[in-house]
Amino acid sequence: MTRAYSAPLCLTADYMDGLVKLCSDNNIRCLENEPLSKYISFKVGGPCRAMVFPNSAEKAALVIKYLSEREIKRFIMGNGTNLLFADEGYDGVIINTSDYNEIKAEEENIYAFGGAPLIKLCRLALDNSLSGLEFAYGIPGSAGGAAYMNAGAYNGEMKDVIAYCDYIDSDLTVRRAYSDELSLSYRKSAFNDTDKFILNVALKLKKGDKDEIKAKMDDLLSRRKDKQPLEYPSAGSTFKRPEGYFAGALIEQCGLKGRSVGGAQVSEKHAGFIINKGGASADDILKLIELCQNEVLKKTGVTLEPEVKIIK
Repeated sequence: MTRAYSAPLCLTADYMDGLVKLCSDNNIRCLENEPLSKYISFKVGGPCRAMVFPNSAEKAALVIKYLSEREIKRFIMGNGTNLLFADEGYDGVIINTSDYNEIKAEEENIYAFGGAPLIKLCRLALDNSLSGLEFAYGIPGSAGGAAYMNAGAYNGEMKDVIAYCDYIDSDLTVRRAYSDELSLSYRKSAFNDTDKFILNVALKLKKGDKDEIKAKMDDLLSRRKDKQPLEYPSAGSTFKRPEGYFAGALIEQCGLKGRSVGGAQVSEKHAGFIINKGGASADDILKLIELCQNEVLKKTGVTLEPEVKIIK
């Protein structure tokens, strides 16, 4: 889940004390001034004022209610694999879903809490001979985050397998939205630009041959390793695919493959990836993103839109 909620108030000392007490009283992990670089796949970003880890829907609702009533700036984070925070950090509360991560399989369905790693869902599907999720094997991220952005690869997308999502609405009511109500399209869903908190994701798969499922998963993972710079911190594909083009090919065509700003580099292995080659700052990455956008627009007329979520 990748959602920023802009509000006029920062986390004052009194509100911080209240949040810490709320978390302590309800056995919710709460960390103050926590470095975001520990949680973001780019391995950059300054501290957030507070990071909380609700492990149930009820606890998530308590935290959201507290923050909403006080108009405190907040952001919902899954596995942090598609995010970029500033070097100055985040002057608000990060709701981290990683403690909310249970999964189960029933017949041809998989049910996952929002914070469950997508790779765990893929492995559970394999264990139960369920086909349809092979495309996601190797995609970093959480179930909620994958639903939020309709994650996809290798001709598959979450919209192909999502049955429904349960979420906490802005009025703190738990609601269910079925696949046809989620407006799932390329890297988009009905959750974008809302303050809804994805609780659960239900997937509808099909029975298949376990050996064939494993062979496909192994093949796709091997292709990822061959083509993508997985040995360096990154946020995956930096840019969305422009209609009729491939971002990486455009960037390479413009002579930007290997281009660096500080410790950030356009990967020499795949130009669609900006990587932290070592010691990069968030500002380095942002400047390199802008450089790629400007050069591609100037030389090809194509506008590159970041796939990575830039949070301020």
